[in-house]
Amino acid sequence: MCVPMLLGAAGAAGAGATAAGAAATATAGLGALQTLGTIVSIGGTLMSGLSASRAANQNVALIEQQKQTEAQINAVEDHRSRLKFMSSIRQQTSELAARGVSLDSPTAVMLGQNAAREMSYESQAVRSGGQARQAELSAEQRALRARGRSALFKGGLSAAGTLLDAAPDLWPSLMR
Repeated sequence: MCVPMLLGAAGAAGAGATAAGAAATATAGLGALQTLGTIVSIGGTLMSGLSASRAANQNVALIEQQKQTEAQINAVEDHRSRLKFMSSIRQQTSELAARGVSLDSPTAVMLGQNAAREMSYESQAVRSGGQARQAELSAEQRALRARGRSALFKGGLSAAGTLLDAAPDLWPSLMR
């Protein structure tokens, strides 16, 4: 046989083997890319759920600070309301005394009792408004916590779904 002919036949066989190797390498590369894509998708879904959960927890903490501030404001408002009524009661008492009305007379006592009742009602109204606001903020906190848990759960389920959808392609031997 002629050497050039042998070299040509060996070259053709080598080219066929190289093409098959390239195809196998490309298939393995595509499988690796598909696995990488699945992992990135799962990680992204988990991170999205985790991020939403963290944001909800941060909002819960901010609302807790707001609740404390509102409680302080409510206490100050109640105190100011009481001071305002006490000032009015003192003014009323001094006006009665200036008119010569005895402070232990039935009229003076009745006026004092009415003023004290009004002060009590005003104080209760202020405190009730503060308690209602506290309840509203607490309900908002519970809703945010639930949304955070839901986002975390949804992210986990979505990641599991992605993994299960990709399982036949990632591990074909499991499907036999």
